[in-house]
Amino acid sequence: MKKHILCLLFFLIGFSAKSEIWLPSIISDNMVLQQKSKAVIWGWSSHTTEKIVVTGSWNNQPVETFAHHGKWSLELPTPSYGGPFTISIKGHKEIVLENILIGEVWLCSGQSNMQWSANNGFDNAEEEVKAANYPNIRFFNIPIHGTSSPQENTPGVWNSCTPETMREFSAVGYFFGRELNEQMDIPVGLINSSWGGTPVEIWTPEKEVEDPGLLKEASLLIGENNWYDRRPGFAYNAMIHPIAPFSIAGFLWYQGESNRQNAAYYYKTFPMLIASWRKQWGNDDLPFYYVQIAPFDYENNNSEDLAAAIVRDAQLKTMDELDHTGMVVTNDIGNLKNIHPGNKQEVGRRLALWALSKTYGLSDEDPSGPLFKSMQIKKNKALVTFEHTSGGLQAEGKEIREFYIAGEDRQFYPAKAKIKGDMVELSSKEVKAPVAVRFAFSDIALPNLFGKNGLPASAFRTDNWEVE
Repeated sequence: MKKHILCLLFFLIGFSAKSEIWLPSIISDNMVLQQKSKAVIWGWSSHTTEKIVVTGSWNNQPVETFAHHGKWSLELPTPSYGGPFTISIKGHKEIVLENILIGEVWLCSGQSNMQWSANNGFDNAEEEVKAANYPNIRFFNIPIHGTSSPQENTPGVWNSCTPETMREFSAVGYFFGRELNEQMDIPVGLINSSWGGTPVEIWTPEKEVEDPGLLKEASLLIGENNWYDRRPGFAYNAMIHPIAPFSIAGFLWYQGESNRQNAAYYYKTFPMLIASWRKQWGNDDLPFYYVQIAPFDYENNNSEDLAAAIVRDAQLKTMDELDHTGMVVTNDIGNLKNIHPGNKQEVGRRLALWALSKTYGLSDEDPSGPLFKSMQIKKNKALVTFEHTSGGLQAEGKEIREFYIAGEDRQFYPAKAKIKGDMVELSSKEVKAPVAVRFAFSDIALPNLFGKNGLPASAFRTDNWEVE
């Protein structure tokens, strides 16, 4: 605590000659504030104690607070969506923020598949860039950087969506925001804070988790490299903590490939991240929608490698563990030869399905493909029941791929699968008394089971046997 106060005092002393009021970079011209919320506005003053008055032009009702040791913060009530507006921030000097919109704000984070932009390339990228003129979509891009302790500010600038700004922004985030903007006719603010190649541990605030020892233990299994520091919180401190007071509608997350190195820990570390971020924002109900990692040939066509399958299983089980979560399945739009699949449009659209249905209640469409519900054993057959079947199951092709069953010997064999309503009946000549089922449970599995809504079924397993 003393260290933080000293740092703040040095910060203030360095600027005291200017006699200024400062704001974090995320509170600036062109930003989007969360509608119908108590948007947190905060900053610093070279006067250690003074009255700060903030007024939004939507109602011209001033809100007051006092700086304490040079830092101040207040809650500014926002109306339903609209704009543009101005915001006046007045102390011994006045700042006027312009071109402010009120709408829906989402934080996009993860590793390279979230970071991936048109500059990196994806399907029809140049055509998408040319069409990216959406003045009511705003971007805030946080550059990749890390620190050993939580920071008060981060670089970044709010920009309107144009072909030039969209080219450098998260493609998945953009396509999600475009879908919301078009379906809801509402301003959308998108904050991109992602870093390719990073594991979940460095995005998690070590001091805010129930078991920091577990977090450290997991991080030690991540190989050292020159791209990032593997210590818990390294990315969080610099790229999440500085914006945590900013009011948002929810989180979007696309990450997991880098946790193949310690996949078994992901069952605990991924829910830990979600809970810790919600705690930082002071809202345990904030939606958290995420992407299940796609099939990819990490080990030269080795169907026995299961590290990514374990990560997918942990992602699936997180939906059962935590409320207000939703998962996008991508096993039908992956690319075994490219860890960055090109169809970013569909990933963004599927994330938007969750938000439109579960957050905004504007769609009756089921946002998910089939998810495992239960298993029954009848003689030599296993009957697997699914939820989110949207009126039934369907397969692309004559035979259903990637189902396996095992008996007490724990040896899995390919299963013959038949669709029966919202169930799949499984059998194998090699397994007379099945006890477990796995579906698409390998790094390179390419299943072909879908719901009637055209969304793919998630990989799953019914056993909890240790996987080497």
